[in-house]
Amino acid sequence: MKYNTNRHSGYSSSLANSIVDKDKPVYSISNEPTPQQKFEDKKPTGEIIAYKAWFTQSGLPPFEVKFTKEMRLPTYLSVVEFVNLQAVEVSYNVYFKADGVKEVK
Repeated sequence: MKYNTNRHSGYSSSLANSIVDKDKPVYSISNEPTPQQKFEDKKPTGEIIAYKAWFTQSGLPPFEVKFTKEMRLPTYLSVVEFVNLQAVEVSYNVYFKADGVKEVK
């Protein structure tokens, strides 16, 4: 996702909160998390280091969030809430990570 922000160094909750509006619902649009493999010398090692899933919110393009632990995603189009959502900007692209995700009932 491209987003114009003031430059931050490293992941921060404040950057994530300035992009994802806490007053609007966030919807899960992934059926299951996608494993991310570790690469060495530009080749996959087979070791899973993270899991990624896609989400959307009104006014934003779909965005991907990385999780360090495997988790079960809520059903498609469920309203969700993130546990410790953080973002980082790298070359004008914003990347998200979170400790977890839970369905809002």
